[in-house]
Amino acid sequence: MPAGGVHTGKVTTTGTRSARTDGEGRRRRGGRSAAPPSERREHLVRLAADLFAEKGFQATTVRDIAREAGILSGSLYHHFDSKESIVDEVLSGFFDEVLTAYRAAVDKGGDPRETLAELVRIAFGTLEPHRAAVTVIQNDWAYLRSMPRFAYLTKVEQDVEKMWVDTIERGRRTGAFRADIDAGLTYRMIRDTIWVTVRWYRPGGPLSTADLAEHYLKVMFDGIAAPGR
Repeated sequence: MPAGGVHTGKVTTTGTRSARTDGEGRRRRGGRSAAPPSERREHLVRLAADLFAEKGFQATTVRDIAREAGILSGSLYHHFDSKESIVDEVLSGFFDEVLTAYRAAVDKGGDPRETLAELVRIAFGTLEPHRAAVTVIQNDWAYLRSMPRFAYLTKVEQDVEKMWVDTIERGRRTGAFRADIDAGLTYRMIRDTIWVTVRWYRPGGPLSTADLAEHYLKVMFDGIAAPGR
């Protein structure tokens, strides 16, 4: 899949939500805000995204989201008609951004190695700003894609795969990459090893996502064997 091909296990996002001490803290942060409707809506989306990532989409209820926001469940329906609408907004926003970035990298038509490196950097770059979305995709991709509302996820998956595979195939044809690799299999291996990073990467640590990308590219292109061995 485009933003996370590993569906086994449960990904959590410990540390992604602001520390909270009690219910009153949640009420102050959520329900008594005087923010404009658009900002209020964005705030609810962020809270819900973190809950979906932490508990799983299926296990999270509208009541959970409302409680986290410090509002009554009925009040949430002033902004969204269902939790599916909320996760739809989370995912569509993520995919709009990442697809735009991928297409820009591919459309440059540069050296296949540089294009592939840019795709890798873009993918790693999403792990911090879109951590919750990537986690939801890791945990709930199969379930969400089975729902008619999320049929577009299949098209997104196909579009992303085509961009990566075409880049790898172009590298094979031009001699930039080995001729004996399978482009589709190579893409899936790259995809899964990048997105599974969300399981252990913690923002604010000693390495940034840019650092992770550069290290990954070093291993991917040059291997781990010492030169000459």
